[in-house]
This record gives sequence, structure tokens and C-alpha cells, in this order.
Amino acid sequence: MSKPEIELMAHLIRNAGFGETEPELLARCKNSYTDNLEFLLNPGDPEVMPQDIILRMNGSLDEGPGTGASDWMYRMVTTKNPLEEKLTLFFHGLFAVAYSKGNQARSQLNQIDTFRRFAFGSFKDLLLELSKDPAMIFWLDNNENVSGNVNENYGRELLELFAMGVGNYNEEDVKECSRAFTGWTIYNMEYMRVKAIKDSFSPFGRIAWHFEYRDHEHDHGEKTFLGEKGKFNGEDIIDIIVRQPATARFICQRLFQFFACDKVDLKGADVISEMVRNYYESGYQIRSVMRALFSSDYFKSLATENCRVRNPVELVVGALRISESISTPSPAITSKLDTTNFMGQGLLRPPSVEGWHEAEEWIDSGSLVERVNFVAKEFRDSSQPGIKKLLDSFIGHNQNISSQDLIDRCTSLIGYVNLESKTKESLLKHIERKCIDLDLNSKQIDISQLPQEFIAELFSLISITPEYQMA
Repeated sequence: MSKPEIELMAHLIRNAGFGETEPELLARCKNSYTDNLEFLLNPGDPEVMPQDIILRMNGSLDEGPGTGASDWMYRMVTTKNPLEEKLTLFFHGLFAVAYSKGNQARSQLNQIDTFRRFAFGSFKDLLLELSKDPAMIFWLDNNENVSGNVNENYGRELLELFAMGVGNYNEEDVKECSRAFTGWTIYNMEYMRVKAIKDSFSPFGRIAWHFEYRDHEHDHGEKTFLGEKGKFNGEDIIDIIVRQPATARFICQRLFQFFACDKVDLKGADVISEMVRNYYESGYQIRSVMRALFSSDYFKSLATENCRVRNPVELVVGALRISESISTPSPAITSKLDTTNFMGQGLLRPPSVEGWHEAEEWIDSGSLVERVNFVAKEFRDSSQPGIKKLLDSFIGHNQNISSQDLIDRCTSLIGYVNLESKTKESLLKHIERKCIDLDLNSKQIDISQLPQEFIAELFSLISITPEYQMA
């Protein structure tokens, strides 16, 4: 297999997943790009530890945001279905619900499971499940939305933030949409509030909230929504929404920016148009939309390489998958989760209904320090199983290697990171200084004379480059 083929596979896995090491990429390259893409789009058994076993090994309440989010991060680190988890993360940001209001992590985790189950399916079905989701209902007060006393919170955010975007509806549409969702509420919520006072360890903790439709609280009157008239209920509203051109472009552009490039240029706009076409032709299937994106010549030409800032969860999970520092569920993963909080992205803790502000807003003076410190420490630790495997891979290779080849070898091992020439120059100067200290010839370095800590330090230095922080 050629180097361009491996680089393309690395590009796909960085964006459709969390990145992989060279040995993993070489294994993938035994199959074609198309076959690998179909594997990602049609996930099988994730081969992750069952939830009840995770909780037993973690030995803590599963009703708090820390433990619940830790379990999810463990799944992201160990799953065989990276695109499934990454789409789940995408929908968690798009349909943002935070623990802070509901104090019901079990219902939030059920919502995450819903995103996972419907990740590749119909956007229409996903919006319907979202509208029935207890965590969302409570988050946006739809449990208070009854005929004669309409609460517009969910109806407004459904149109503005979740499906269509500002400017594609009017205030009357918000009111009529909200009327259609009257009576969509939570079953026996008062009892659940009382029971929450007496928390206990899993599996005897809180019972998750459940959806209930109350016909006597529903507004059965005629409604006018986006130019259509009828005695609409919530299902009818969603059916109208997903047919709108604004909805198709909204979801396709959000997916493009999350998985390909922060900014949309003219060629990117053409890709989005192709994604929109697949959205309609497939009956709103996210799988078809994602296939159009990753199969596009634009994406496969590497035009989108290094033009998207990795979000904190993506960065941390990617590093953990390479270092293999987390192999079993334990309180240790909570400390890794804390790191994403410090970087500005707390799982189950989005700052508002808008979710997180992404792209360059992931990078500020405080979060950048956290990002750099975390990956540098993770890649420098030669005792970690994954890092040790990469270091051992040097054994048996050409014992004499130039500084340039050493850099290329290290960047390949941790996922074929494509470094700019200025970055390489800085690394070359670092190697030259180190070789002087070790009394080695930097033009022909004897690998057997290099301490493993020196190579691990190179991994660490590569991980803090702008190119590694991007995807």
C-alpha cells in the first residue's frame, strides 16, 4: 500500500473517529477506503464492557454527571465503532441538555443512548425521539406546556437551534409549533423528585423519567405552521420541518463543520449541496448524508486536512486511545474527564441550550495550556502500554536514521500527522541539540543509542504542534 493511501485513511479516521496509530491504520488499509467507510457507517458490536459491569468496577453512583460522563468517555476510548460515538457527541452538542437543571443523569444518559441508536437513521425519527425525551422536556420546560397556557421554550429552540436556524420561520410559527407539543410531558415526575432525595448505589438508584402524552392537556385546535394548515400535533410539525430546504441545509452544514472543516468555502458549499441531495433521496437518513461527505472528492483530496480544531473530548479521547492508559473502568478516567472540563467541554454539562461555541473558540490562553499539557504528558509517558508499543516498533528497523526520517517515523506512528515545514524545522533543531548532548551524529542517528524517553519526548512535542491540535 502506498503512503498516500495510508494518509487518506488516517484523514478519514481522524475526522470520522478519534485517530489511530500506524499499526491500526495499516490493518485498515488491507481493505479499500470504500469498505472502511461502509464499516464505519454500518457499525456492528462496539465490543465495549456492559454498563452494569462498568458501574460495578467504577463502584460509584451513576446518577451524577461525573460518573455518568466518565462511563461515556470510557466507551468512546474503547469502542470499535468510533463514528457512532462521534455522531453521538455531535448530537449531544447540537441538542444540548445539561445536568445542572434536571439533576437526573440517568435520564441524560438515556438521551445519549437515543442519539447512539438513531445516529445513522432518519433525522425525522431522531427529532421525534428528541421531542419525547424526558431530559429535553424538562430542560426546555415542555412539561409546563399545556393547552391554554402555552410554553414556547421547546418550540422556539426546535426551530432556531435544533432544525432550521434563525430567519427561516416567524414568531407565529413558534407559537403554532409550541401549541402542537402541548401535553407532551413526563410521567409521574413528582414521585421521582421525592425519590431523588434518597439516592443509593446502582442498581438501586433513581428510576429514569419517562415520556407521557396527556390528551386532555393537548391543544386540538387548527394551527397554521410554515404555510400549512391543520389540526397538527407534534408528529405533524416534525414531518413539516424535515421537508423544509432550510432544515436540510442546516443539518448538513452543521455535520460538515463538525466532521470536515470549521469554515465553508465554495467547494465545501458544493459538498453540502450534495449532502442535501442525499438527505432528501434517502428519506432524511444521516447515514447517506455522511456517506456523501466522506466519499466526496473534496474530502478525499485532503482539502479539509488541518482546517478543523479538534474539540476537547475528541482530543483527549484520541490521545487515550493511542496511549492506552485507560484499559478498565476506574476512578482514573474521571481525572481525564476533568481535563475536558478545564478545556471548555464538560460532557453532560454544555453551558447553555446553544451548546458549545466551537472552531477557533476552543482555543484561548487558558484552554490552550490545558490542551498542550494533557497531550504532552500522555505521549511522554513511556510506561503507558500504547506508547510502549510504539517505542518497541523502532526495534528491528534501520538502526541508522536521519533526523528528518526520525520525525517522519514518529509522526507516522501516532497517526500520520502532516507537519508544516516550519514545525519540522523546529523539531529538527531540537533533535540536533539533543544529539549533541548525547554525543550522537544527528545526520545518521543510531536508534539503538537513543533513550526511549527521547523518542517519547518527540511524540510529546509532535502532539503539541498546531497540526496535531487540528484535524
